[in-house]
Amino acid sequence: MTSDRRQGARVTFERGIPAQMMGIDGTWRRGCLVHDVSDTGAKLTIEGSVQGLNLKEFFLLLSSTGLAYRRCALSWVNGEQIGVTFIKQGAGKKKTARGALAGS
Repeated sequence: MTSDRRQGARVTFERGIPAQMMGIDGTWRRGCLVHDVSDTGAKLTIEGSVQGLNLKEFFLLLSSTGLAYRRCALSWVNGEQIGVTFIKQGAGKKKTARGALAGS
């Protein structure tokens, strides 16, 4: 059901792709599997407990070196599976800067 809400084409991985989730402040890290991905988000299965973790916003690390990553926001939770929305870099900053210039 939850996967039907996503708009746009997505790529599904039969066995899941191993990845890591990491808190924005770097204080926590969890393994996960990426089951499907689109331009706007992904469906993940989390390894271990997420109790007490701030999942409002976090990084999804796609490489072991941490050089390939996406900033994510939690969309939905269904047991061990979660849906995430990718946050575009600079989206908030650009709007703020334009608003400040318009007000001058």
